[in-house]
Amino acid sequence: MPTESMIEMLAPWVPYRAMVIYTTGVLEWILAISLLIPKVWLIAGWACIACLILFLPANVYAAFNSVGTGGHVWGSIYLFIRISLQLILIGWAYWFVVRKRETLA
Repeated sequence: MPTESMIEMLAPWVPYRAMVIYTTGVLEWILAISLLIPKVWLIAGWACIACLILFLPANVYAAFNSVGTGGHVWGSIYLFIRISLQLILIGWAYWFVVRKRETLA
């Protein structure tokens, strides 16, 4: 998805929107790699949950303001589905990373 369409998902009052998009992209890669390293698995799991929660307002803003998502044909419906899936991913990250790791300790 081009950067410009991702920038549109952020509210206009968010400063440095392009930098926010690039920074969060790098953060997502770091977290994904961190989940593969057992020593930082628990911290990475909590960080993933925090990121998913912090990214949620952008998806809500985009859904309620009919922001295009790279020309996706479903429009806002896609974003509302994406919000639901994001909530599922938060629960999934807790269940499989955080809860599992805490029960192993």
